[in-house]
Amino acid sequence: MKNTLFTTVLVANRGEIAVRIIRTLRAMGIKSVAVYSDADAGARHVREADQAIRIGSAAAPDSYLNITNVLEACRQSGARAVHPGYGFLSENIAFARALKDAGITFIGPNIDALLLMGDKIRSKNHVAAHDVPVTPGIAEPELSDEELIDAAESIGFPVLIKPSAGGGGKGMVAVDSPEKLPAALLSARRTALSSFGDDTLFLERLVRSPRHIEVQILADTHGNTVHLGERECSLQRRHQKVIEEAPAPLLENLKDGSSIRAQLGAAAVAAAESVNYVGAGTVEFLVSDEAPGEFFFMEMNTRLQVEHPVTEEVVRVAGERLDLVAAQVRIAAGEPLGFTQDQVSLHGHAIEARVYAEDPAHDFMPSTGRLLRVLEPGGEHVRVDSSLVEGLEISPHYDPMLAKLIAWGDDRDSALARLDRALASTEILGVLSNIEYLRLLLIDPEVRAGNLDTTLIERKMPDMIFRSITHTELVLAAAMFIARSPGSGGTWRSRDSWRLGARTAMTTTLEVEGRLWTLTSVPTAGGRRFTLEGQDFEVTQLPGGNFAINGVQEQQITAFGDDSTLWIGRDGWAGAVRSLDQRELLHRELANRTLIPGEAPPEVRSPMPGTVIAVGVSDGQLVRAGEILVTIEAMKMEHPMFSPGAGTVSIGRLRVGDLVKANQVVATLDYTAEAEAS
Repeated sequence: MKNTLFTTVLVANRGEIAVRIIRTLRAMGIKSVAVYSDADAGARHVREADQAIRIGSAAAPDSYLNITNVLEACRQSGARAVHPGYGFLSENIAFARALKDAGITFIGPNIDALLLMGDKIRSKNHVAAHDVPVTPGIAEPELSDEELIDAAESIGFPVLIKPSAGGGGKGMVAVDSPEKLPAALLSARRTALSSFGDDTLFLERLVRSPRHIEVQILADTHGNTVHLGERECSLQRRHQKVIEEAPAPLLENLKDGSSIRAQLGAAAVAAAESVNYVGAGTVEFLVSDEAPGEFFFMEMNTRLQVEHPVTEEVVRVAGERLDLVAAQVRIAAGEPLGFTQDQVSLHGHAIEARVYAEDPAHDFMPSTGRLLRVLEPGGEHVRVDSSLVEGLEISPHYDPMLAKLIAWGDDRDSALARLDRALASTEILGVLSNIEYLRLLLIDPEVRAGNLDTTLIERKMPDMIFRSITHTELVLAAAMFIARSPGSGGTWRSRDSWRLGARTAMTTTLEVEGRLWTLTSVPTAGGRRFTLEGQDFEVTQLPGGNFAINGVQEQQITAFGDDSTLWIGRDGWAGAVRSLDQRELLHRELANRTLIPGEAPPEVRSPMPGTVIAVGVSDGQLVRAGEILVTIEAMKMEHPMFSPGAGTVSIGRLRVGDLVKANQVVATLDYTAEAEAS
């Protein structure tokens, strides 16, 4: 059905959600307009839209959060409607007002609903007045840190700090004791202000081991509101959802699950109707594992959710699939829903995994870089919502989510198995990803049994064993480096064993995650013989650039980032191998000679590119080991840089707002000063 009101819709977002919205607009016969920052000039959503308009530099406040620039893009393109996706301006009241003043339709709720439900304090107080249960806490506007600290004593620890604006878990901090609360409030306010432009906070009692259940609703302008079942989103890390599914295993495993589902749905509809809600929205609840009939309102997200595909995969309306983006567009155009609650049914089970550019083995450190190789899974009942293309630069300016993999099955077990196979066949080289971590979660006994809660990942993480590079893969990397550039680059960069007189064994030094590996090799009649830690490997180069090691052809996926970096991947795991030339080895050796044995390096380096958001010390200050020196923000997350030892610190000209590169020195320690002072 072609929409008769909108001929052109501007998508005020980026990444996988922009691509997903553009896909539906194309199917509806509506022209799509993409907007992009300088960092996204070559992005997939820019390529796939009918028209694309630059709206600013890489930083989100200068582009995707710049209301003036987005409105100008509407004017240039002639778009009479805007789909905001999620995040960025999707729940921004000033944006909705500006669109209304310009006569442009906001594909989302009305301003009154945004005001009430877009603010967690107002929404909590509002639904409580409509007999929706809420968690104990204090939710009042403009509370100072002192007032929050005083209130925490009566609420009882542990407490959860929550920003009133925004979502996605940003700024949420769990605090288990009074002495930790002041510092946590400071960090939460800073995150809330930088992410949402509003540092208002409130407190709730932290419900231990809760289930996170949310209900999808749709409402039109004709007074019709329906719910579309529930989603279980209990698998979370730092309040950020990782794996989501529908329907909720909690309810599926209960004899009275259908009754509780109806109660949750009715509460969600009541919350939406209380503000005359229009469009797609999600009402989120905390549900006790021990008493699933008791649930507490958390918040209402007045937008499309990241996890909406699992609802689309299981919901049938009069036997047909439902496209939530298409429903949003039609509702915004004034069309009625066209169906009633009794026509909604659930079919099978769907599970979604979020693929992030991050390193789970190292505290989920964000990973940036250029995508060298991308292969996404296919097959029946596998869906990929993605923004990935080879050559795309993954920058530190935006959320690290790369894609979402969704699998459907007749039952939960088949959906889990299908999702794991899809993850195993996904190839992403050029940045680190969490695919291996996702697969470890999917095979966990508690996850497979559906025994989920929001603290499960936190409990399981210390016991997770991540795959490391194998000796065979190191040999493969060395062979590929030698084959790629034998003897090139002059004496300093030579990879062969040139010397005056007889040829000797070649030495290749590789670096993986900061560890150095040394391999020696000699030519043989069929190729080369490598020796690594006393073990020999016979390597033969095959036609097409492939290699056989000890007679077995290697099946790893590989891609060169540059002359010195090789990415290797298999079954969802990926890692980078660097080849060190003679010049770099000499520089490292000279630097190590200046270190006192057992002493930490004096330089503190940023592990990723990002923005300095806090400098906690000044030049010449005496600091303790473990003290926070500088805080870097990358991919919407704060990363404190700690002092490796006690001494006098120097930060030079580093200031808040400065951009730093990966491996850039942000502080230098003089350990002798501390020794002299003691």
